Amino acid sequence: MGNAESVVAQKRLARFRPDERPVIEKVFDRLQEAGSAGKVLTLDALKRSVRDAAPTAMTARLFRSMRSVDTGVPAADGGGVTREQMLVFLADVLRGTAEERAPLVVAMAGVSQGCAVTVTQIREFLEDLISAVVQCLIHRGQLQGWKPDRMEDSDRGVKLLAEQLCSELKCTDQQVCDIPCLENWLFRTSVPLYLEFLSMEALGICLPSRPPLVLLPPCQDVPWRELRSILDLPLLLFLAPQLPDTKGAPWRLLFSSRLHGESFTRLLRGCTGQGPSLLLIRDTDGYTFGGFASQSWDTRPQFQGCSRELLDVSLCVGDGRLCAHTGDSCCFLFSVSPSLRVYTCTGYNQHYMYLNHSQQTMPNGLGMGGQHDYFGLWLDSDYGKGHSRARPRCTTYGSPQLSGQENFTLDALEVWGVGEPPENQQTQVKRSILDADPEAQVMMEMAGKTRHSQGLREPEEGEED
Repeated sequence: MGNAESVVAQKRLARFRPDERPVIEKVFDRLQEAGSAGKVLTLDALKRSVRDAAPTAMTARLFRSMRSVDTGVPAADGGGVTREQMLVFLADVLRGTAEERAPLVVAMAGVSQGCAVTVTQIREFLEDLISAVVQCLIHRGQLQGWKPDRMEDSDRGVKLLAEQLCSELKCTDQQVCDIPCLENWLFRTSVPLYLEFLSMEALGICLPSRPPLVLLPPCQDVPWRELRSILDLPLLLFLAPQLPDTKGAPWRLLFSSRLHGESFTRLLRGCTGQGPSLLLIRDTDGYTFGGFASQSWDTRPQFQGCSRELLDVSLCVGDGRLCAHTGDSCCFLFSVSPSLRVYTCTGYNQHYMYLNHSQQTMPNGLGMGGQHDYFGLWLDSDYGKGHSRARPRCTTYGSPQLSGQENFTLDALEVWGVGEPPENQQTQVKRSILDADPEAQVMMEMAGKTRHSQGLREPEEGEED
């Protein structure tokens, strides 16, 4: 390729490194070998090349988008895709801007250039795209330890995620989107990432400068033979990017009511001191919702939390913190069905997390947001009962009522550890609460009180025998 007719393609090719350009240029030849005649790529040849990596409906959308590319030269006869069109398409999908990708999405939605696209058309495109991503993850073996056959069916999750992405569109009252609307939407959502993943995996592209895209978080030590999870792959695609950086820590199952039984004590034992965690709840009305706790759960009779900025400036005494806050403004609540949404902190208060047990004067249970008896999300220590009293909105997270009814009954509950547990967890278990407060120790000694546990605990590293 070096003639004057492919100036647009040459400019796009320049976006890739010299060692990547041969890879991009050979894609067309490799796909054409699947059965195209002449100098164009046909839809049948593309389908034969992609095979089971993507559904036929999404393959047809990709082909339509390739055909829509304007290279500055007349389109090929016979309705096929030219080499230049393929190259420009790949450059815009893999290295393009939102302005360059928006026309491609319009074509994938089945609309001619220059025409407005409806929200319904975008939603149908998204359902095909997400289904293709899920199928590609399975076909290419990029599940990161997850077992779709032991999880919820993805079909419903595909529709929920497509609807959530559509809700991000800032369209007109007539539910119509123009190109600027799509550009803004593509800039803010994960749709370009899904298109890049699908194009690279389905078309077999491997660029030296681009490690394979990883869309799912890893999981480990999950007893899949016994577990039937209420997670699904589209929900993982949605939730994983919402979490703060967990340094690639694998997800760990801390509690499942289907596996561990219906016990609040067992729930406490599974989730306390385990680092960041994600709760997923389904009530008997079929509503699914939950919350993300950014720090370890800790039993105490008050809300746990502080602003993110204060986490690293808590006052310390020796190795024990006087103020051991858990929970910060990274916490959030979310709904899964009937609609997929995330509700982040409003800044109104710091009532991020609450966990209490065996107290007579304070509520006993697990809660997030709001206030006592009016939590955004509450699980009672009398296992199976809960509430979401957030009318009109939870003060902490701005969430509406998440459950089907204000007072709900649990159908299923899962808690997943989504970060490394604290390194000093075992050390903290051995320490007395008085170790963190020297003043309290002095007051007890002045009052003639004896610390009976002092002689019973094992000496710490560095202490004399």
